Amino acid sequence: MRVAWFKSTFSSAEKTCVEVAFRDDVVLIRDSKYAGRVQCQPIISVSNGQWSGVLELVLSGAAGRVDQVLTVGLGDDGSAALVDSHGTELLFNAAEWDAFAKGVANGQFDRP
Repeated sequence: MRVAWFKSTFSSAEKTCVEVAFRDDVVLIRDSKYAGRVQCQPIISVSNGQWSGVLELVLSGAAGRVDQVLTVGLGDDGSAALVDSHGTELLFNAAEWDAFAKGVANGQFDRP
């Protein structure tokens, strides 16, 4: 099954952004900067029920944890680190995280 990835409309034209894909029962998150083999690309998966918690956390502008599945860490420079319960880590610079947060605030990442 092919996955349709998308990014915030606030992201730059460069391939440096938070990308999200909606599947039937989960939401997938990846970093478009990844340049390795597709089969090895780090992807974080959260359930549909947990996704609303992720969006709320992003909107709060605070670091925190969603259930026991995802930790969002924020750097003093505005960067963000997402780490799931398996240790998968995605790192985003301030511009990437800001564009994602603006997209969240704009409703672009709400489940259809």
